[in-house]
Order: sequence, then structure tokens, then C-alpha cells
Amino acid sequence: MKTGTARQNHSTLQSLPTRDQIVSVSSEIQTEHGGSGSVEVCRLCGGTSIWWQSADAQAYFQCRTCGLVQMGAAHLPDQQAEKACYDLHQNDAEDLGYRKFLSRLSDPLLAALVKQYGCGPWPQLQALDFGCGPGPALARMLSESGLTTLAYDPIYAPQAELLTHTYDVITCTEVVEHFHHPKHSFTQLARLMKPQARLAIMTQWLDESVNFSRWHYRRDPTHVCFYQRETFIWLAQRFHWRWQNPAHNVVIFHAAET
Repeated sequence: MKTGTARQNHSTLQSLPTRDQIVSVSSEIQTEHGGSGSVEVCRLCGGTSIWWQSADAQAYFQCRTCGLVQMGAAHLPDQQAEKACYDLHQNDAEDLGYRKFLSRLSDPLLAALVKQYGCGPWPQLQALDFGCGPGPALARMLSESGLTTLAYDPIYAPQAELLTHTYDVITCTEVVEHFHHPKHSFTQLARLMKPQARLAIMTQWLDESVNFSRWHYRRDPTHVCFYQRETFIWLAQRFHWRWQNPAHNVVIFHAAET
């Protein structure tokens, strides 16, 4: 799988709360830390997030407003632990199996561009792969298809200058589940989007068919946010985006004209 490394860029987003601050704020409103009856502040919408269940000694909370399931603030991994895990991932841009995996997002995205702009290449469009990881395979695939795509990652490709521009297309594959501060991260992504831009996200969705405690996706210690259909609906409403679900575990947001 692609390393989801688009954690918050601390050089461009000021005053992000620290892990200790999150724990402090959450603890102020908890009735029983990490157990039934506990609550945290939702790190996406700011609503009330109720203790949902615990697994492998980690507590998870579900937001009443946006549906986001988040790992308890006290259990968030530090960046050193995250990077150690990411370094184990194999994201070879030449790996045909990995390319097929990424095509779940790239195929419907490119189809949408063809529908709007005609067949590529599209030299008039600018694209950014946000959270590209150590091997920018998706950026290469999109560029090969006629959409020149730059690659940014706060650990592996920390080119902060790329975050001073706006883009027609932004991709996040296996990234958003790593956001410690999803409110700040999605606000940053929204600021990077031009009018009518597309934001294409691939992450495994949480639904009623998932056995959460045994779910392999949860067992990745760097996965700290889990999104449901209602969470994407909330995001679309919050940022005034249209959205579609063109493939399994893929959502494409489309910004308004202005």
C-alpha cells in the first residue's frame, strides 16, 4: 500500500494543537478516560465524539455530527514511530500490482478530466499528489497520462514551496487516515484548490460490514481516522463541494466555480 504520509505541514499551518494539548482538552470533558461514557472533541468537525469501542488497548471515538471514528488522543503515535512504520512500506512506481491498486483512483479521475476538458494531455492543468510517500508512483502515472503532477510529502518530499500554489487537481491516496488534525488538513487542502478543482481521495471506508476490532486497516498503528459515507457528506457540505463515489473506497470532490 501507499504510505499515507500527509501529516500536517507545521511550516504552513500555524498554531496547530500539540498532542498534549489535544489530550488536555479531551480530558476536560471525559467522564471516564478511554471507556464507556468517555467523550472527546472530534478533530474534524469539533463536535462531540463518543467512546465507541476499544481494541488492542486503544480507545476509538465516533463523532455524533460527522461520523468520523478517531483514535483516542492519548494513543496517537509520534512522528518517529510513524516514519519507522512508513519506511517498511513498499511503494515501487514500477510495481504493476501497485499501479493497479492506484488505478482505482486514477482511472475515474482521468475519465472525469476527459469528460470536462477532452482527451489529454492537459498542459493547462496543474496537479499535486499530496502525501506522495517515498515513491511518488501516482504522480508518475498521472504525468504519463498527460496530467503533469507534482509530488509533496512532509517527510519524503518536503517541498514547502509547493504549498504556496493552487491546483486544478489534488490527489490523496492512502493519506487521510493518517491525519492527526483532520480539520486543519482538509482546510489546507481546500486552500490549495482552484475554483472547480478536484480533490480525489482513496481510503478504506468504514461501514457496517466491517468487523472493526479485527479489521486489518485499523491494525496499522498509523491509521488514526476512519471515514464513513456520512463523513464525506459532511465534508462536501462544509466546503461546498460536489462529490461522487466512482469506485470502491474512492471519493472525488469537485469545488465550486468561485
